[in-house]
Amino acid sequence: MDAPNDDGPRPGRDSGTGIVTAFGRQLKLLRTRAGLERPEFGARLSYSSSAIASFEQGRRIPPGKFIERADEVLGTGGLLTALKDEVQRAQYPAFFRDAARLEAEAVELWLYAVQAVPGLLQTEEYTRALLAMRRPLLDEEIIERRVAARAARQTILDRWPAPLMSFVIDEAVLRRPFGGKHVLRGVLERVLHIGEKRNVEVQVMPIDREDNAGVDGPFTVITRRGGVQVAYLEVQGRSALLTQGEEVRAVAARYGIIRSQALDPRETRTFIERLLRET
Repeated sequence: MDAPNDDGPRPGRDSGTGIVTAFGRQLKLLRTRAGLERPEFGARLSYSSSAIASFEQGRRIPPGKFIERADEVLGTGGLLTALKDEVQRAQYPAFFRDAARLEAEAVELWLYAVQAVPGLLQTEEYTRALLAMRRPLLDEEIIERRVAARAARQTILDRWPAPLMSFVIDEAVLRRPFGGKHVLRGVLERVLHIGEKRNVEVQVMPIDREDNAGVDGPFTVITRRGGVQVAYLEVQGRSALLTQGEEVRAVAARYGIIRSQALDPRETRTFIERLLRET
């Protein structure tokens, strides 16, 4: 669930651009009605005039806290905050938005990773390195937007009540020095740190396993309130959200087998600590 190949919303290419543009126009209208120039308005929210211009022109997606604060400063009575969730979802590529919403609401997340460290465990440097490798190349503004979007997703790690999370990561993923060895060290340290949380279990699937139920590729199982489960599959910028009970049960059962084949959390910690010494 990492949307690694997205090139971001652009006019005419992504439906998410529309809501961002509409929000920007609304923000400008409300600001001018309040009699505030961009520098004064920005100063009240601790943003530069150029940042306000970018928000109003739909070139940047405003953070949720900015939207809430702007609503207060302009006294719009919730008019801007009513759009916050839609604006925030526009950070993601169209194929990932439904999954991002479900992820944010999850009470349990199970994820099997075979290509890259899962987005929820990535450092900013690792995310930036992944995006910089994209072909065709992404421009810097889109890369920074995606880095911010992935960081925003990671707030789920500090949510309360805390969702139960399980990650099984292929050993090869933890050996790939994307961005250089210093970036790899940083993400390995973060994986160890997050794995110490009471609601998180991290396991490694060793390369030398003769049996691996995950040979069909990566996936995520999301459990919502009430016990309803969905499964998310993604490859080459395409995705599928499985909701049919039989299909989802099959994916969930596969994850259970994968967990039994992988190193347990304690063995995994020892393994990653050894990798850090070697890196």
